[in-house]
Amino acid sequence: MHYHIVLTEVCNLQCRYCYQKSVKDLEGQLNTKFTFDFSAPPQSEVDITKLEAFLEKDLNPVLIFYGGEPLLEIEKMKEIIDNIDIPCRMQTNGLLLNRLPKKYLSKISKILVSLDGDKKRTNHNRGKGTYEKVMKNIYSIRKWYKGEIIARMTIAQDCPDIYEQVVSLIGDGFTSVHWQLDAGFYRSDFNEKEFTQFVRRYNRSISKLICFWVQKMKRGTVITLYPFVGVVSSLLYNEKTKLRCGAGQTGYCITTNGRLAACPITNHIEDFAAGTLDTHPQTLKKFDVSGRCLQCEIKDICGGRCLYWNRAHLWPNRGDDLICTTVYHLIMELESSIPTIQKLIQKGIIQTEDFKYEKYFGPEIIP
Repeated sequence: MHYHIVLTEVCNLQCRYCYQKSVKDLEGQLNTKFTFDFSAPPQSEVDITKLEAFLEKDLNPVLIFYGGEPLLEIEKMKEIIDNIDIPCRMQTNGLLLNRLPKKYLSKISKILVSLDGDKKRTNHNRGKGTYEKVMKNIYSIRKWYKGEIIARMTIAQDCPDIYEQVVSLIGDGFTSVHWQLDAGFYRSDFNEKEFTQFVRRYNRSISKLICFWVQKMKRGTVITLYPFVGVVSSLLYNEKTKLRCGAGQTGYCITTNGRLAACPITNHIEDFAAGTLDTHPQTLKKFDVSGRCLQCEIKDICGGRCLYWNRAHLWPNRGDDLICTTVYHLIMELESSIPTIQKLIQKGIIQTEDFKYEKYFGPEIIP
């Protein structure tokens, strides 16, 4: 299974769609939906010996360093890598990539770096100079790093131009990209008129991006745009899926005090507690989506979008309907491209294997 381990809840950025919204939404009435426990410390106090013993009981464990910003706890990360020999991944904002020695960075075979597109967009969302610092660090490790570097985007409601931003990242040298819509995670940020306009523009931009992606295939290149690759893979293999992220099924979050939760966003919510490091991985509590997702015609491809979103239900039904419109559009547009993709496979221009990918280590399939 995949385990996101929270090394710290502290971050060295104050992004518009994360920090600022969370402060504004403190009165979001989540306490009427869930029971919270904020007793965990801000930095990880997980005992390495106990962590190792827990992971040894899992046949195929993968550890994803997570935060906050995990590179604020470099010494803890180094201690884990020195003592536990399993595959490692990392989700980071990239500002401190230059501080992790090559010896350790080379053992993290997939790095998800938070960039929201081009310099203007990233700096607008994440702070002046952020893009330049992150790209400098990425360019410095590309000379020797053999693993996969994935651009990890957040698409804000005032920025629906997914096509332009993904193409910009590809132009900057990224061959792997995924994105998450900043929608449905805060009660205070739903405006029906504005979000309806966002959905229309975003869907048009998705259609344009799919056309771009397929055109690249015709020249023999399948760019790893994770939402596209994941859905097309399921369509090609006639695969049914549960939650695409694996939360509460094939993946969990290890909190700073060693408790396990369904996913990082639920790490303080007792309703999503799955066990502790003393629990055998096979007996961790399982979680499924519920409600409207169970009756949806595309549930076997979508999987339910997000466990937290599904259970928290922070937006009104109209808002959730609009979010689901983006999912439906994405899937239908990709489904319409399948005949072309199959012909390209038959001609040997691309291979079925081009759509295989590692599941559950972080990239969003359903944004």
